[in-house]
Amino acid sequence: MDYKSSGVDIEAGYRSVELMKRHVARTMRPEVLGGLGGFSGAFSLEKIKRMEKPVLLSGTDGVGTKLKLAFLMDKHDTVGIDCVAMCVNDVACAGGEPLFFLDYIACGKNRPERIADIVKGVAEGCVLAGAALVGGETAEMPGFYPEEEYDLAGFAVGVAEEKELIDGHALKAGDVLIGMASSGVHSNGFSLVRRVFPMTRESLDTYYEALGKTLGEALLAPTRIYVKALAAVKAAGVTVKACSHITGGGFYENVPRMLKDGVRAVIRKDSYQVPAIFRLLAERGDIAEEIMYNTYNMGIGMVVAVDAADAARTMEAMRGAGETPYVIGSIEAGKKGVTLC
Repeated sequence: MDYKSSGVDIEAGYRSVELMKRHVARTMRPEVLGGLGGFSGAFSLEKIKRMEKPVLLSGTDGVGTKLKLAFLMDKHDTVGIDCVAMCVNDVACAGGEPLFFLDYIACGKNRPERIADIVKGVAEGCVLAGAALVGGETAEMPGFYPEEEYDLAGFAVGVAEEKELIDGHALKAGDVLIGMASSGVHSNGFSLVRRVFPMTRESLDTYYEALGKTLGEALLAPTRIYVKALAAVKAAGVTVKACSHITGGGFYENVPRMLKDGVRAVIRKDSYQVPAIFRLLAERGDIAEEIMYNTYNMGIGMVVAVDAADAARTMEAMRGAGETPYVIGSIEAGKKGVTLC
């Protein structure tokens, strides 16, 4: 008896690493020391030493049950983008520049080509975020995961000047709220999605005129990465006073997290067009509007608060970075929280 007969194929692991190397190479930054395959990822702090008061920021997350759709559709090259996005967007909305990322893939059976597809998506997400993919782990766990399934998670580390951290302390009544469009459901609320729509290949391959694509294509669309847009806003000389990544918990949970005591966010629901996927989801699942806004991003993936005088410049910078911004509301004096009207 050997390890392979117990379900763990070490040779497949070696092949996975070889296949993913070309994808990882796309993410390299000058600070990365060494190459893929070491016991740890090394990242030089030489540039950080030049900062006045550097603060390290970190974020960790996974893709969640959205992976179930990837299994059904046998499409694995975009979920890695979701994994990176969920981490780097959190780092960026605190004012940080993502530096590097590591992933963790746990699977029932190591199929090298599929693992390489997953890492291809992770690498693409890192390229979009400007972060280096400095390492990771692929764990083959027969008997723990079904052979055709896997889990995917990761974490990012970033840096910011302490004085440039985005913490909401300077918010005041009259500040403008600008939302950047999402690409759809992103990576939250899929347990409910899977209750609303039959999780079959036939269901996911169904074309919807309102969506302009199949249901599966709409749901599997990767999470937007807003790192470069926020960097562009900063480069334009705008101070972002507060920022919220709209993830699980939707508007009601995430917007208050960016506020200080004594101010309230007021968001106008008619300030932008809610994407068709959310309207379809609400209709098919008979989901109340409040639940929708308390579960999903409803078409807005990131919200920033800026001085009213900076609103136009902020939106111009976001558009220049490829994002679609909307003025969705404002800050008012009042009890900390959010009002959707």
